[in-house]
Amino acid sequence: MPLGVLQHYTIEPSNLKKTVKFYCEVLGLEDGDRPPLGFPGNWLYSGGVATVHILGPRKPREGIVVRGTKKKFKDTGRFDHIAFSGTDIDGVRKKLKAKKVKFREQTIPRTGGQQIFLYDPDGVGVEINFPPPPPTKNTAK
Repeated sequence: MPLGVLQHYTIEPSNLKKTVKFYCEVLGLEDGDRPPLGFPGNWLYSGGVATVHILGPRKPREGIVVRGTKKKFKDTGRFDHIAFSGTDIDGVRKKLKAKKVKFREQTIPRTGGQQIFLYDPDGVGVEINFPPPPPTKNTAK
């Protein structure tokens, strides 16, 4: 049974509006169409795909764990972060600084790809991966 591509990840934030604002204004996702699921929430799109689902308050029902109710697991286990591909690393740096979002950067050894790491308002890790810079041409003869 091979799996397909990752479709989305879901966040149950402590503040729905603040989290939607972060993902849209800081990361540039688009708040888009969402089916009428019977509870508040948002679907945030990246490249036309509803990549991030944000849950609002819900009533418990069979098979659904709701924040604030008894949970089978204490937390979501070893989930650490989610990653997006990115372009224009200089523009992303500028935007994060303007929004006063703390982040760190690193260069991937061997490939030269660049990464930016940050956290959403609830501490969910977000990684943005950028391709390595193009090789410089040696013009000396």
